[in-house]
Amino acid sequence: MNSSSSAASASHRVHAPWIAYLCLGSSMALVGSYVGLSKLLLAVFPVFLLAWLRFGMAAVAMVGWVRRQPGEAPLSRHDRVLLFFESFFGNFLFSICMLFGVGMSSALAAGVIMAAIPAAVAILSRLFLKERIQPRVAAGIACAVGGIALVSVVAHGGEDKGSSLLGNLLLFGAVLCEGSYVVMGKKLAGNVSAKRISALVNLWGLALVTPLGLWQAMSFDFGAVLPGAWSLLLFYSLAASMVTVWLWMTGLRHVPASSAGIFTVLLPISAAAVGVVFLGERISATQAAAFGLAIAGVLLATWPSRSGRN
Repeated sequence: MNSSSSAASASHRVHAPWIAYLCLGSSMALVGSYVGLSKLLLAVFPVFLLAWLRFGMAAVAMVGWVRRQPGEAPLSRHDRVLLFFESFFGNFLFSICMLFGVGMSSALAAGVIMAAIPAAVAILSRLFLKERIQPRVAAGIACAVGGIALVSVVAHGGEDKGSSLLGNLLLFGAVLCEGSYVVMGKKLAGNVSAKRISALVNLWGLALVTPLGLWQAMSFDFGAVLPGAWSLLLFYSLAASMVTVWLWMTGLRHVPASSAGIFTVLLPISAAAVGVVFLGERISATQAAAFGLAIAGVLLATWPSRSGRN
């Protein structure tokens, strides 16, 4: 019996991280998809109204996730504070910085700056979680950042006339917000269920943006919005506030924050893929090579060691 339990435990250690990796990767790929599609929504909705509608739709969808489940410990004061700041940085400020930044900068600038997310996560996890950055994780970060920098800088000859300094600064602010979101999420994931974190973080986001959203809603012509825009908004709302947060918090339970940060490289990759498939952008051979380098960074940081225990 002991032998059977040990075998089951060993099997869980081997396979559980790959489920966590799938959750983390899927979460960031979804984030990247709605970052890319946000340009279409920004042509219809002003920024604060877009954010308010997003949080409102998600709140309706997640109403059943708010209550504490049987057997779940009540929220401590520490958890409540973390939930607020998780939403303030990871939902409210990230959405505002990302939406304004994408609207004011070019795809080139967004790709270069968003590629700094893995490095920001690793540094913040080292500073606040005292996690040691393994050499292989550091190499994976370098590959990820190098890959996206290559596709953004080399493929375009280093020229970018479509971006603004303020837009670039806002995108860098979004990078710091995303890094903070990952680090605080790691602390929360061990104490609160992923579904409840998703719902409570979204509610805080709704409360924070409601005054600004109502202000823009008062002068907005809702009758002019086409059905396709509403469908895209619904996808954006559920993906941004519900699905991605749940996937990310589920994965964080089994993966150190510094390693989880590597998966944020899928954000700019997914955003670029949306540009190619849905927005008619063309991809060059250099860009394809750079995406391969970025994926190599993910594999380098997550491939099991020979001992099979990491």
